[in-house]
Amino acid sequence: MAAPSDKQAGAKVYGYGTDGTFKILREGSNDFVCLADDPKKEDIGVSCYLAELDAFMERGRVLAKEGKNQKEIFDIREKEVKEGTLKMPKQSSTLYVLSGSKDNYDAATGSLKNGYLRYVVYIPFATAESTGLPLKPDVPGMPWIMDPGTHRAHIMINPPKP
Repeated sequence: MAAPSDKQAGAKVYGYGTDGTFKILREGSNDFVCLADDPKKEDIGVSCYLAELDAFMERGRVLAKEGKNQKEIFDIREKEVKEGTLKMPKQSSTLYVLSGSKDNYDAATGSLKNGYLRYVVYIPFATAESTGLPLKPDVPGMPWIMDPGTHRAHIMINPPKP
């Protein structure tokens, strides 16, 4: 649901099997990877990203499963990217994140009423100075840069909520 419509049918999909294990639910035929909703969480949360981000995302999932906290995950991946053992895309790469209430999800149609879609454009090691972006949004929906100067530098785009 989070992927652009022209990428949905061919996206690789990770999700949860009937036994609760995280696994590939569908192999893909294009350059997108999607994560299905975690049934253990209260509300809906799905995402998709350019396949070139998969190593970065997978490394985060592995470290989280090992019990690492967010700061530890950030620091480990930062070190690995700088050492060249964890590859980040050379060009900007987008993550799409869709969230909403389970009460608004229709399993029969696969639609989410009143969902909220936000965008994260990874641009490793970019800064406010190199992009011209502010460090925080001045108005709702304004793009801004988060984690500037790091492996995880990214443009946040949070459209105004209706």
